[in-house]
Amino acid sequence: MSMSAANHGSAGRRRSGRSRRNRHAPMSEINVTPMVDVMLVLLIVFMVAAPLLTVGVPIDLPQTQAKSLDTQAKPLTLTVTANGQIYIGDNQVTLEKIVETLGSLSGGKTDQRIYLRGDAKAGYGMVMRVMGMLSSAGYSKIGLITNQEQGQ
Repeated sequence: MSMSAANHGSAGRRRSGRSRRNRHAPMSEINVTPMVDVMLVLLIVFMVAAPLLTVGVPIDLPQTQAKSLDTQAKPLTLTVTANGQIYIGDNQVTLEKIVETLGSLSGGKTDQRIYLRGDAKAGYGMVMRVMGMLSSAGYSKIGLITNQEQGQ
């Protein structure tokens, strides 16, 4: 009996010795929770501060009587029919009078948007002559109008 008690007693000491070593062993994991907390706080600070940085230089703007810019101005529509006739809106014009008529309708502004509608049966050369005249007169905002193909 004494032998079993001696073995039992030494086994108990070994366990307690192991637990002491585990208590003082270095941690193998890094606790990242505080770092995540700091990063979230920095993120919030930058999100709040970023819009304040784009204010610019404070100045007093002068008052004016001028009208605001008309950003919703309707574009002029130019149409070339299958038989070569040219229309600005609903009014027929000759090839030689296109630039003059557009100048009077746009108030001399060459930055006016112009939509060019060419009939599918109209000659390619005629549509290109009209575009060339518009381009040489200084009109650069020219859009070609087409129909979308079926099934697209």
